[in-house]
Amino acid sequence: MPSAMGCTSMRWHWPCRLSKGISLGYNKRWETASGNGDSMRTWLANLLAWTSSVKDEQDLVNGVQRVAWELDFEWFSFGVCTALPFSNPIMQMRCNFSSTWQRRYSDADFLLVDPSVQRARACTTPFLWQGELMRKMPQFWEEARAAGLRYGWACSRTNASRHQSMLTLARSGSTLDVTELNAKELKMRWLAETIAPVMERLLITPSHQAQHYRLTAREIEVLRWTADGKTQEEIAQILAISFDTVKFHVKNAVGKLGATNKTAAVVRAAVLGIIS
Repeated sequence: MPSAMGCTSMRWHWPCRLSKGISLGYNKRWETASGNGDSMRTWLANLLAWTSSVKDEQDLVNGVQRVAWELDFEWFSFGVCTALPFSNPIMQMRCNFSSTWQRRYSDADFLLVDPSVQRARACTTPFLWQGELMRKMPQFWEEARAAGLRYGWACSRTNASRHQSMLTLARSGSTLDVTELNAKELKMRWLAETIAPVMERLLITPSHQAQHYRLTAREIEVLRWTADGKTQEEIAQILAISFDTVKFHVKNAVGKLGATNKTAAVVRAAVLGIIS
């Protein structure tokens, strides 16, 4: 159940397209990697080689499914939420959950109350489905367990453009004990980290990516000073340029960011990591 990370209204795309017979290609070597020393380095090298060669969504879904199974998880989900637009961010999600659970999760708007999502909003530290988390929203967890989602692990991250992503691995069988977690969590974290930029590349349209806006260095500089509370007259003095030139750069930045005024432009640029 990947996170919307605070998104209370969104356009949701949740297709689930899997081809169980498709192999990942590097799976034989992954199967022999124990998770320590040279074997871990080999496993990671293969993971990086695979993620760098992913061509489309189906490649990504099949690959994540394969790694999840090799780590003894039946279920997975991963998703990414755009930073913009504020009022209606776009959530893209892929998973292998049952179609029944997908419909129930969507129809009940569980995304807005999912304790796992809320936990991921608060911190990017990986976490298990246990303790206080499981005491929140008991009806939700009861239905999740009925769908085979009994034990899980999740990890979220935020990229430079402030898009937020989350990976969840879950299963219906035995709980995740300390011994198993110590042996596997490094791989789980690497999986979450390496698929995040692939998700962003494949699932987010160019218009929602920071590089789409193509602000010039001077436009960014002017926005930074604006964010610091400087007036256009003060910015002109600081940068030793004319007042009209400052106005020109501000107008261009506002237009490129699709904002209505310079304040909105500064906020958008900050959210996208352009002026961070």
